Amino acid sequence: MTYIYELPDWPKFTWDEPSLTPQLIAVRHRQGRLLGRMEGLGFALRDEAALETLTRDVVKSSEIEGEILPPDQVRSSIARRLGMDIAGLVPSDRRVEGVVAMMLDATGHFAEPLTAQRLFGWHSSLFSAQGPGLHKIRIGGWRDDAYGPMRVVSSAIGHERVHFEAPPAQNLDEEMRAFLDWENAKDALDPVLKAAVAHFWFVTIHPFDDGNGRIARAIADRALARSENSTQRFYSMSAQIRLDRKDYYDILERTGKSSLDITDWLSWFLGCLDRAFTGAENSFAVVFRKERFWKEHAGVSMNQRQRLIVNLVLDGFEGKLNSTKWAKIAKCSQDTASRDIADLVERGTLVQDMGGGRSTSYSLKT
Repeated sequence: MTYIYELPDWPKFTWDEPSLTPQLIAVRHRQGRLLGRMEGLGFALRDEAALETLTRDVVKSSEIEGEILPPDQVRSSIARRLGMDIAGLVPSDRRVEGVVAMMLDATGHFAEPLTAQRLFGWHSSLFSAQGPGLHKIRIGGWRDDAYGPMRVVSSAIGHERVHFEAPPAQNLDEEMRAFLDWENAKDALDPVLKAAVAHFWFVTIHPFDDGNGRIARAIADRALARSENSTQRFYSMSAQIRLDRKDYYDILERTGKSSLDITDWLSWFLGCLDRAFTGAENSFAVVFRKERFWKEHAGVSMNQRQRLIVNLVLDGFEGKLNSTKWAKIAKCSQDTASRDIADLVERGTLVQDMGGGRSTSYSLKT
């Protein structure tokens, strides 16, 4: 078996630019539209959307590798690090803090050079919370192949299938020097394509004993942030890759055993990115609905209780809204709840649902 890094011209990748250009243009157009739409949101909603995206990105990138992180801990860790004042913060363990630290450094400091020491820091963040003896890996340093070649293997013992074998450890200094020189160089390559090439190149080198996939995706996210010149993330490649995990591994394996023409991988990456935009638009449907609602009702004066309940309904309040639930959530008397509701009904913000009496309920007029 000949791997791509064993070819004479490695790592001089090639691709069919004419066939990729229409796809790249379409993806860049969608990227711009999504970012423009998010920029049109108010600061609070935009921060809410970015927090949701980063949380999903961290959770799903780890999930791809079979590691389950508690979303509430991830969300709390991100919010604290970004100085966001949100409700429901919970303590986060060191494992979560490490993964969050890596991701926020990658996307929050996208303009800073990518260096070996920075990658070592990311790797240490991923694994420094692991107990001794749980992983026979070098933390914060290139692998040394002390336990044999770095291989990606599946199936039961005795029937193993080797999907990939990484370059020998003795070549890693040279391999990573070439990668980092290219990654930090200013060139004419579209930054979205650069994200795709960087992802594939890094994961092919597989420089660490563990964590290569997560770091490769962080590198790609860094490049995508650079393509937008923004630290805020509004779509998650990792969440989409998690949905397409089998295809993801299949295309990486096929490309790693073929020629230096990586057109198929680049096309797959662009398609995955396009699906990530669709996923973001679906995820933020509630956010967009909120924005439309508050713009349409900008002239309506509401007290704190009314704003609280209206936002809960916009977030997807379960069940029927009535005065009893209003009083309980807003922590007010039944009479106060009834007056709040009557006020919004009179001004056309709420409408009474079909039915009456003890079962009277209300919905937002949208």
